[in-house]
Amino acid sequence: MKLSGGVEWAVHCCVVLSQASDPVPAQRLAEFHGISRTYLAKHLQQLSRAGLVRSAEGRVGGYALTRPANEVTVLDIVLAIEGSAPAFRCTEIRQNGPLPATGESCSRPCGVARVMHTAEQAWRNSLAAVTVADLAATVQADSGPETFSSMRSWLAGEPPSHNT
Repeated sequence: MKLSGGVEWAVHCCVVLSQASDPVPAQRLAEFHGISRTYLAKHLQQLSRAGLVRSAEGRVGGYALTRPANEVTVLDIVLAIEGSAPAFRCTEIRQNGPLPATGESCSRPCGVARVMHTAEQAWRNSLAAVTVADLAATVQADSGPETFSSMRSWLAGEPPSHNT
């Protein structure tokens, strides 16, 4: 299964937003991650349309999560960016060629379609079991307890601390 880079960007941005005390401008999120603001803005709009983030206008404008981080799953973010269409689309190839399957044998999905749908459901269940809060906890565990306080300071416009 291949996902766009926008999924990675959106998940990382949601983790940052989960730790920010104020809305974060798209430009600041893009700069923090070293990515294109224009491309990121498109994905932030998709997150907004899905109801996962809200945008605030004005001097303290930017993006914020609409729900607590423990209520936003990775699957929510993936679906917002990639859409809800299944990854596997059966074209009923078994009905083609010189010996096509017909009638009773086509009344239910074939073994290929069944295994693909089962795998996709397992993948979706796995992503639904992980929240933005879970990911934030792993970031802190992997990078240290000062990670998010340093990030919040940087987002607030303070120079980065290189003491860590």
